[in-house]
Amino acid sequence: MTAIHSPVIDLLTSKNIAFKIIEIPLSEDSKPIRDLEALLSAKGLDPASVVRSVVFKADSGKYTLLAVAGGGRADWGVLRKHLDERKLRMAEYDEVPEATGYMVGAVPPIALPETVHVLVDKSVRNYEAVVIGSGVLGYAIALKGQDLLALLVGVDEGEFVKV
Repeated sequence: MTAIHSPVIDLLTSKNIAFKIIEIPLSEDSKPIRDLEALLSAKGLDPASVVRSVVFKADSGKYTLLAVAGGGRADWGVLRKHLDERKLRMAEYDEVPEATGYMVGAVPPIALPETVHVLVDKSVRNYEAVVIGSGVLGYAIALKGQDLLALLVGVDEGEFVKV
């Protein structure tokens, strides 16, 4: 197993949560490969089980991370209403590391600064095993869905995506 270090790994290790590190080959321009689905299928994982961490910024300046599994897209109306924000937009590429401490493509839904409001979509409950960002570009983490949800206890859970 490749040794990587991040706050995500530290958190999982401190909680005695079993996980597997998945290496995601980077392209020549240091971006994760586009065919992540094929890579995960080859490793026996459901490509739809990837929990994407989507970062939004409100006009108030607050950042929100939505953890969503499968192919759903954020329902802007539901998000604005839930967050009680008039305006909400996707965070800019350079705002994501500033807000979360992680590069785009490696952002996890856990081990985040307290200033980031976390929402988890109910879609995450649909998978026995999930894949999340590791905090390190080029690597992801596979773990049990119930273990991830245990780490997300206390965050707002709801139906935040259009199917």
